[in-house]
Amino acid sequence: MLSPALWITGGSRSGKTTRLIELFCEWTPLLGTLPNPNQPQGKKKRQRQLNPQPVATTTLIFAANGDNRIALVERLTATPQGQYSFYSTTPLGFFQDEVILFWPLLVEKLGLKAQFPLRLRPETEQELALELWSRDLEISNLRRPGVSVNRMVRQVLDTLQLAALSGTSIEDIPRILEQGFTPLNDPETLYNSIGLWLQQWRNWCLERGLLTYGIITDLYGQHLLHHPTYQKHLLRRYPVVLADDVDEYPAIARHLFEFFLDQGKMAGFTYNPNGAVRLGLGADPNALACLQRRCRLEALDEQKGLGKYLAQPILDLVFENAITFPDSLLFSTNIQSIQTISRADLLRQTAEQIIAGVKTGQVQPDEIAVIAPGLDAIARYTLRELLNHAGIAVESSTEQRPLVSSPLVRALLTLIALIYPGNGRLVHRDAIAEMLVTLSYQGIGNYELRITNYEFGTTANCQQPTANRQPSTPIIDPVRAGLLADHCFVPDVSNPRLLPVTAFPRWDRLGYQATVAYNQILHWVEVQREQHQQRLLASPVVLLDRGIQQFLIRDRTPRNDQLSALRELMETAIHYWDVQGRLQVLTAVSASEQVGQFIQLLRQGVVTANPYPISSLGVKPAGVTLGTIFQYRASRASHRWHFWLDVGSPLWLSGGAGILWGAPLFLTEQQHCPWTEENARLADQQRLRRIIVDLLSRVSDRLILCHSDLAVNGQEQLGPLGQLSVISNQ
Repeated sequence: MLSPALWITGGSRSGKTTRLIELFCEWTPLLGTLPNPNQPQGKKKRQRQLNPQPVATTTLIFAANGDNRIALVERLTATPQGQYSFYSTTPLGFFQDEVILFWPLLVEKLGLKAQFPLRLRPETEQELALELWSRDLEISNLRRPGVSVNRMVRQVLDTLQLAALSGTSIEDIPRILEQGFTPLNDPETLYNSIGLWLQQWRNWCLERGLLTYGIITDLYGQHLLHHPTYQKHLLRRYPVVLADDVDEYPAIARHLFEFFLDQGKMAGFTYNPNGAVRLGLGADPNALACLQRRCRLEALDEQKGLGKYLAQPILDLVFENAITFPDSLLFSTNIQSIQTISRADLLRQTAEQIIAGVKTGQVQPDEIAVIAPGLDAIARYTLRELLNHAGIAVESSTEQRPLVSSPLVRALLTLIALIYPGNGRLVHRDAIAEMLVTLSYQGIGNYELRITNYEFGTTANCQQPTANRQPSTPIIDPVRAGLLADHCFVPDVSNPRLLPVTAFPRWDRLGYQATVAYNQILHWVEVQREQHQQRLLASPVVLLDRGIQQFLIRDRTPRNDQLSALRELMETAIHYWDVQGRLQVLTAVSASEQVGQFIQLLRQGVVTANPYPISSLGVKPAGVTLGTIFQYRASRASHRWHFWLDVGSPLWLSGGAGILWGAPLFLTEQQHCPWTEENARLADQQRLRRIIVDLLSRVSDRLILCHSDLAVNGQEQLGPLGQLSVISNQ
């Protein structure tokens, strides 16, 4: 009998997702004829013809990440069968939804307190874990050299998630770490301590109904997936399972899929041998590849893009130590190079070639991608400014930067520190000046503003004309903001405050517009402080929302990156005070103290969770794509032109993506074995092979290799692709 499961394998852009959508269109209409698996056998035979009794008509569809899921849903709903019910999710999203949905089963099995669970975001998780382990972390012999306390806490928490994703129990973590790492002076003490910390952390969270991704996955893999009641519901709900790009899934997903296959469910999987983008971040492609033994195989071998012509010659040149360049590279019209000494010249020439290609009509901006193993802030800013100046938009991939790096966020944090008393140590003169500049960007001429004439003691409603003022210019410039901060700001530990503009003896030097703008900010702050004293502010989240509405989006539309930062701040603040509300039952902390802790958390530079994808709210503007290797590959994008930036960088060997501490030890094929330098070298080479083949499959017309002899720090670049930089299309 043929297996009802299909395994579709192929390279990038070979049509795997399209084939999966075809399976959805073929199988979904058949769901109405499936018999009830829970119906007694005696009744099945008698009623099979008259009443098949379908029990579920929902197809379970997995995607590798949130952005891929949104794109897949759009394609599915565009099909004629899109009217049928289906449930799309990601592996981690599925585990979270199932744990919350079947929380009563876990409460009963584990004897937990009956309360609705609340998920912790990564930044809140790290703060609470650091507070819980603070006493143990002070013991010097548990500290590893060169690793800060915050970094060590993050690594320990990541270990919990890696273990849960691999299906490993917390109790086995010390043994795996001890077997995998090179022995330390006292490894048993360190690794056993990590195991005890994680057990303490899990118990502490479960007592309070708090869940992290690691705890969620551990609960699902160790307890829920094997629960008989849950298994019955799982079979009843989903008669068909489809999973796209399973090479990006964790090993625990294999246990879930094997359960469906054991029950004879219809299933379809796609697998990319050159994928594995998230290897080192929890994915275990080899573990998922074992599923193909239980499926019918379908291979899509057609190679796309320039990979058909350039992949093998480049691989031979990089890995086989070829002495001469193959003719397919030297005389190819599809590959060119830009080579400079300094990186500044490289960025300028790269932008000039993009501008020339667009101006001459050879290519459109949305057909160009600039890809680098690591994009620093200087490169992003330089390319964006040069291209924007030429009228070419730039669509930058999500930047994993601290939230406090945004001036808008810093201004709002200073604003709430002025309103909630007791946070004077967090407000200083430079922050006040920056706040005045940032909050005065909006145009105040579209509504009436009540100002005071301090000379005559009268008030009047004034309307500020804006015809001669550019929207991008702040009303209070940095010089005037500095004068106001020097003369009108009173630093105080318990009650920092702003004074009227007349506290500056030469306030007439500020000018009319700056005076009106400052008075508006001062008046708003005083009103909010009064409402806080009268207990009319429900929470600091309400105050942040009011500040955004009043100063940042009332009369102007922020850029996409600014809007994303504001959304990220609001989501982070809402979550933070939800957690504080849960913990406040046990700890009496005032709102002012919570505000101070929130400001300090963000100023530590933690990278908060990304906001809900903004791409789902509308069509992205057409522009040049700018991103790292990891971001570009994870997005499954493709373009006509590729600019590979910094081809001489050694980061190409690691793909520019960070590998979590201890991640290789939790791979299925690596458990119980030590991780050596040779293992690491082979893993880096395999990753580089996948990167080259994958990227070449995603470019169709032209590849431009961009190389500078010196890196941004002035050091010579001697990366594995450096020899490709001498290619020149004469």
